[in-house]
Amino acid sequence: MFVGSAGIFILVTILLAMSFRAKRSNSSETTLERAWIIGLGICFTMTVLAILLAYGIIAGNRLTASHSEDAVKVSARADRSGWTFSYDARPGHATRDILHIPAGQNVTVSITTGDVIHSFWVPRLAGKLDAIPGHVNTLKLRANEPGTYAGRSAEYSGPGYLGNRFEVRSHGADTWQAFLQGELD
Repeated sequence: MFVGSAGIFILVTILLAMSFRAKRSNSSETTLERAWIIGLGICFTMTVLAILLAYGIIAGNRLTASHSEDAVKVSARADRSGWTFSYDARPGHATRDILHIPAGQNVTVSITTGDVIHSFWVPRLAGKLDAIPGHVNTLKLRANEPGTYAGRSAEYSGPGYLGNRFEVRSHGADTWQAFLQGELD
């Protein structure tokens, strides 16, 4: 995105500089200027913008949850003191400020809140998605390797919101099964 926007900036700067030049009646220069304006000023810019738009749509589609049957389903509920996570695969069990997920599997996180707007953000795994009172937003996560990933509420939600952090623990197959059976918390 930076390269595309830098290219457009340089091109617009050149075209702006050309517009301040003294006008000449030479028809070959007029044709050259017209080619610059139409060919590079319009076509190049529209091509770069179309590529950036396509990239944004593809990247955004990867972050939104698909209704995959094999995805692990988790509910995340925010409040001003932290996050509570509950698991469809382990009914009746919830964790506070620690989200457990299996490594190498898609995870669908249904995000909501009961008080004010919060944001669910795990920078190494997915983009930021808002938790809005009375509404459920869905985000797709996938940790390819077991490990611990830092997450945070990246939305101002009142005093102390900077301390509203959580972690995502991605488990290998054996420790994920131990978590589901209640042997690991």
